Amino acid sequence: MHYIVGLGNPGPRYASNRHNVGFMFLDRYVQRVGCDSNFVRETNYELLECGEVRLVRPLTYMNVSGLAVGTLVAKYGVLVDDIIVVYDDVDLPLGRIRIRRKGSAGGHNGLKSIIENLKTDQFVRVRIGIGPKPEGVDLAQFVLSDFSVQERFVLDKVLDVAVQAVKTILSEGVQKAMSLYNSVEVIA
Repeated sequence: MHYIVGLGNPGPRYASNRHNVGFMFLDRYVQRVGCDSNFVRETNYELLECGEVRLVRPLTYMNVSGLAVGTLVAKYGVLVDDIIVVYDDVDLPLGRIRIRRKGSAGGHNGLKSIIENLKTDQFVRVRIGIGPKPEGVDLAQFVLSDFSVQERFVLDKVLDVAVQAVKTILSEGVQKAMSLYNSVEVIA
């Protein structure tokens, strides 16, 4: 069983923020795969069984996402090899995704929290570009802002690419997905 963890902040105030791309990904995955969209609340996350995967939406806010992932791992005995984390990346341009098998947090506090709680960085991650951040704009202000209409058009296409990438990870492995999707660029 694989667990796909989409990172974001809970609540309607944050629903369309750049920082909520992980949550947006989970919604798109549910649409494309065609499973029931009724997430069930557990301790500090929501869970949805969708075919042979479980989708996880942490409810702990972005910067402490690791608390929810740690609770999930403890409750279900999840192996780190079975976790795929999907999240926003300000250093990656909008229209790009990047798949990695392991690595540092790269300045992303949600990922940093997961690494600290799991005590490893050896899990698959799918980064969805939201950048670049305009000069002179505070990082927190940028990631907590909504996408423009034009950006949303690109994001919609990128979310579909990310769903295909995750399906490839599940069916053919991380290396195959990296070779197919790390060079894809969606433009308006």
